[in-house]
Amino acid sequence: MTTRDARSLSPDALEALRRRAVAAVEAGVSRSEVARLFGVSRKTVGAWVLAYRREGEDAFRPKTRGRRPGEQLALSPAQQAWTIKTIISGTPDQYGLRHRLWSRPAVVELVNREFRILLSPATVGHYLVRWGLIDEPYLQEMMRSRVTATVPRPRGAPATAEEWIPEAEVLWVAWTRPHAPADRRAVSRQNLMSGFRNYFGDVNVLIAMSNRGVVHFRAGLGPFDTPHAEDFLHRLMRQLGRPLNVVVCRWPLQHYEMLQAWPRRHSGRISVRFSL
Repeated sequence: MTTRDARSLSPDALEALRRRAVAAVEAGVSRSEVARLFGVSRKTVGAWVLAYRREGEDAFRPKTRGRRPGEQLALSPAQQAWTIKTIISGTPDQYGLRHRLWSRPAVVELVNREFRILLSPATVGHYLVRWGLIDEPYLQEMMRSRVTATVPRPRGAPATAEEWIPEAEVLWVAWTRPHAPADRRAVSRQNLMSGFRNYFGDVNVLIAMSNRGVVHFRAGLGPFDTPHAEDFLHRLMRQLGRPLNVVVCRWPLQHYEMLQAWPRRHSGRISVRFSL
């Protein structure tokens, strides 16, 4: 099939084409197949997908020349910075919200209360990815793999410490440090604002995503200690009202002992496995 020059399309047609192509890739269709189906190059499809994962909904709309970063977003740069700092500084219930951990609905309520701006949960999700506070594409990729291994059982520990708990909530968990890519040359492409870490500090995030794609998280400055990790677990259990089957996607090796302790301390309520 002959490839088309997408630049020759009207803005509305180009936006629709980008949305359909990215949706197909996110649904599991290969980029090569999407390129063939929509008559564009594989490189173009890849660029659209990367732009969407970096910018969210903004990536679909054709940009006009001279547009400044964030100029047509619902939140101004100052409002975005305030929201990020608030999320980093504590949990939602500390600010009088009804949520125990941050989530899309929690951020919707925070922004609406502070700025009288009503965002949709989907828009908040794009902001969280844009800011780097959550890495949904990474967790979704881990979920799709569906390959897990049990945490090694210490000698003498009961076998039930590793058992998958029936009817428990399955959560895919990661400990991340936003805006700290291995390749320093990629920083400018991943940050919402240049110098994110200099501006906001050494941000660490604990993220939990359910099989339904619901995300809960908490953020803070500096590495989490055992009490912080335990508090995250307790908040998850209270928020969801169920035992947890935890699949760990990413976790610092120097804090591995936290994971070994969870099943022992919460027998019958928490099971821990690793994604491979």
